Amino acid sequence: MYLEHYGLRELPFSLTPDTSYFFAHSNHQDALNTLLVALQNSEGFIKVTGEVGTGKTLLCRKLLNLLGDQFHTAYIPNPFLTPSALVHALGDELGLQLPRNLGQHRALREITNKLIELAGDGKQVVLIIDEAQAMPDETMEALRLLTNLETEKRKLLHVVLFGQPELNQRLSEPNRRQLLQRITFSYELKPFDLESTAAYVNHRLTVAGSNGSLQFRPEAMKILFQASNGFPRLINILAHKALMLGYGQGKQTI
Repeated sequence: MYLEHYGLRELPFSLTPDTSYFFAHSNHQDALNTLLVALQNSEGFIKVTGEVGTGKTLLCRKLLNLLGDQFHTAYIPNPFLTPSALVHALGDELGLQLPRNLGQHRALREITNKLIELAGDGKQVVLIIDEAQAMPDETMEALRLLTNLETEKRKLLHVVLFGQPELNQRLSEPNRRQLLQRITFSYELKPFDLESTAAYVNHRLTVAGSNGSLQFRPEAMKILFQASNGFPRLINILAHKALMLGYGQGKQTI
C-alpha cells in the first residue's frame, strides 16, 4: 500500500473507530465534556445525536476509555433487542450469569441487587447504548423502567444514548414522553466546516506518523470539504482514495 511512499506508520483514514485518532474539535470536545460533567454529577439520562458519519461511535469509545474507576460501564452496541434480551444484555455487562430461561422479573431483581452492591462499593453504573434509534418501542419502555431502579439517595443506573436524528423523532412521540422527560442533557454532533476539515485531515496524518511532507493543497482541501459536506466518515473515505491516487502517480502532494 502507500504507507512507505508517504512515510506513514499506519493508514490515517481507516473507518475503524480508533480512539487514538479522536479529534478534539470544538463540537466533539464539547460533547465529550458535557458527557463527563453530567455523569460526574450523577445525571440519570443523557442523549447524543448526530447524522450518520459524524463520529458518534468514536465519541462513545472515547467516553468509555475516559470514565474512571468510580464508574462501572455497560456497553450495548446493537440495541435491536427484545425487552428480555435488553435486560439479559445488561446482566451480562454487570458480570451476572443469568440463565436464559430466567423470567424478566427475577432477572430485574438480580440486576437490582448487583446495582445496590456496586453502589455500596462507591461505583456509578453507566449503561451506554449506541445506535439507540434502532430500539423497538417495547424495548424503549423496558429501558425507561430500568431507570426506575434507585435508592432513597441516588439513581442506581445512568443511561447515555447515542443515536441518529431519528432518535429525536422517536422520543417526541406521545407514548415516549415519560422517557423524554428523563433526559437531562442532550447534545447534537455537527459536521465540520472547511477550517475544521483541514485541521481534522492534518491531525489524522500526524497521528499516523506523517512528518509534514505529505500535504493536501488548499484547493484539494476545499474540494474534499465540498464533496464530504464535512462528515468525518466521508472525509476518511475520500482522503484515503486521494492518497491511493497520489501514490499511483508518485506524488507527495495531493
